[in-house]
Amino acid sequence: MWADIGIITAFVLYLGAMIFIGVYYYRQSNALSDYILGGRSLGPWVTSLSAEASDMSGWMLMGLPGLAYLSGLPAVWTAVGLALGTWANWVLISKRLRNYTEIANDSLTIPDFLNNRFHDRSHALNFISAVFILIFFLIYTSSGFVAGGKLFETVFGLSYIVSLLITAGVVVMYTFLGGFLAVSLTDFIQGAMMFLAILAVPLAGMMALGGIGPTVAAMQSRIPEHFYLFDPAVGTTATAIMVISALGWGLGYFGQPHILVRFMAIHDAAELKKATRIAMTWVVISLSAAVCVGLVGRVYLPEMLVGADAEKVFLVMTQQLFSPFVGGLILSAVLAAIMSTSSAQLLVTAATISKDFYKNFVHRSAGERELVAVSRLTVLAVAACALLLALNPKSYILTMVAYAWAGFGAVFGPVVVLSLFWRRMTRNGALAGMLVGGITVLVWKQFAWWGLYEIVPGFALALAAIVAVSLLDAPPSKEITDHFDRAQERHILG
Repeated sequence: MWADIGIITAFVLYLGAMIFIGVYYYRQSNALSDYILGGRSLGPWVTSLSAEASDMSGWMLMGLPGLAYLSGLPAVWTAVGLALGTWANWVLISKRLRNYTEIANDSLTIPDFLNNRFHDRSHALNFISAVFILIFFLIYTSSGFVAGGKLFETVFGLSYIVSLLITAGVVVMYTFLGGFLAVSLTDFIQGAMMFLAILAVPLAGMMALGGIGPTVAAMQSRIPEHFYLFDPAVGTTATAIMVISALGWGLGYFGQPHILVRFMAIHDAAELKKATRIAMTWVVISLSAAVCVGLVGRVYLPEMLVGADAEKVFLVMTQQLFSPFVGGLILSAVLAAIMSTSSAQLLVTAATISKDFYKNFVHRSAGERELVAVSRLTVLAVAACALLLALNPKSYILTMVAYAWAGFGAVFGPVVVLSLFWRRMTRNGALAGMLVGGITVLVWKQFAWWGLYEIVPGFALALAAIVAVSLLDAPPSKEITDHFDRAQERHILG
């Protein structure tokens, strides 16, 4: 009983603080630009930690440790791919995107930016973007709800359905109320909590096993097969596909709307260098620790977790290694991770529906308050649909995330990269890339040819489609190329 009270106290304190932030910012989010992008007012610390918190989600604390628990050191390849992708996104994309979105009619969303970048008066780019964002964010958001369901089910013994409803209720409440500023500030807090939690659990596990030396020795004696980065029994071709697929996760960063929007929201583009250093420190340490959770957990909890339950290794170790109140605070970090990404995804989806679909196709003269209202209603509708997709408690969190990650990476990644770097790119090229990338991921996922992660062919074919169609198309107008040149000049100067 006392254990439950300690955990419940920690959870209530955390959830109360998050909801308070949402209520506080409710009155400050009457304009669409404030609700969606926070008026471009973020500093480097909030930008970096909110970007990484919204990126990593529950899959860093549950999915990746579960993968390491089941497969061992090969999980490192996924961590390496993610770290490289994070670095490339901050270094190559962040500043260019921040400057270009401001030049491109002060774009508030990625679809809005693409529409303004190519002067698409038909709004076809907005429409295609909205369709794919709805498809893949439904899957992505539902993965967060699955993680929350497993969290409350494991910690409190609640039914999975009740756990889902609690998770969705809290996320929807402060996203609905506070918008971007509330989401970004809570993401900053949640990013700090996730960082401390993912370090605390493997360190406590190793201490319980006698230290680093005895833990490594136990790993080598009990699960020697987990120490092969390249398993000789698998074969060269399968190993190469495994490594390429794992590293392919890094390609996804260029197309994640909920991460890219953080670059657009920073107050001063010059601050992005500092934000990059903060973000990369957080990512490298956190991903390394996440893999360690799985490896240490395999020794600490030998053969205890099977199949999808392996993704509970962080939760079970926390319950066994820490006092109820401290454990409750650490487990709150799991909820923090879930909330940070789910809220960011709901917000981006709401922005897309209100700004890129409703404004362009339903009610062109809609005012600011009407668009904010549409955004808030979209949050409710998308959350309800995501709940329906999350009803299966046997779902793998990492599998769901991988599908959505690949979808966004292939649909938006090549388009965003080439739109920032290639002057000759055209609107039809962008449309072709988005369609080819999205359809490739949807089809490849169903057949899983050669075991290759669908983001790799999706990204590659989308790039090829953009280049081929753009070169066959008429060159972009002088007005478009002048805007491109202004953006390049601003990037160099500032």
